[in-house]
Amino acid sequence: MAITPDLQAAVGPGVGLLLVTHGRLGALILGAAEEIIGSIPLPSDVLEVRPVQDGEVLMRQGQRMIERLDRGGGVLMLTDVFGSTPANIAARLNRPPHTQLVAGLNLPMMLRVLNYASLDLSALARAAVEGGQRGIVACCAAGAVAP
Repeated sequence: MAITPDLQAAVGPGVGLLLVTHGRLGALILGAAEEIIGSIPLPSDVLEVRPVQDGEVLMRQGQRMIERLDRGGGVLMLTDVFGSTPANIAARLNRPPHTQLVAGLNLPMMLRVLNYASLDLSALARAAVEGGQRGIVACCAAGAVAP
């Protein structure tokens, strides 16, 4: 996803966003978020991991993506399932303080990140966790929502 020059100027150097997920999941979540909020306010990309791919090739591809996405504020990496192959690749790519990794990607997490795009890397990682957790709610009978 491309970021417009006008939007980049408004946001500043900012944080880049890399989704490291099973197959097209990251692209689908990013696309759904874009439908909800409009344009994506962060430089973003998706590293799609499939079982037949070579791990070292994925590592090189991920490193190039991180280098391209980092506009001075670092890169937030979001992955879907902790302990999975995509999460393990993301963990190998993670180089704090220039990158931060959060597992458990869901649409509420993505929306929180995109709505708080001007935060620094550490604060954005915390916002991602909070958004993901707050988006998981047990729904009760008769349409009421549990606190």
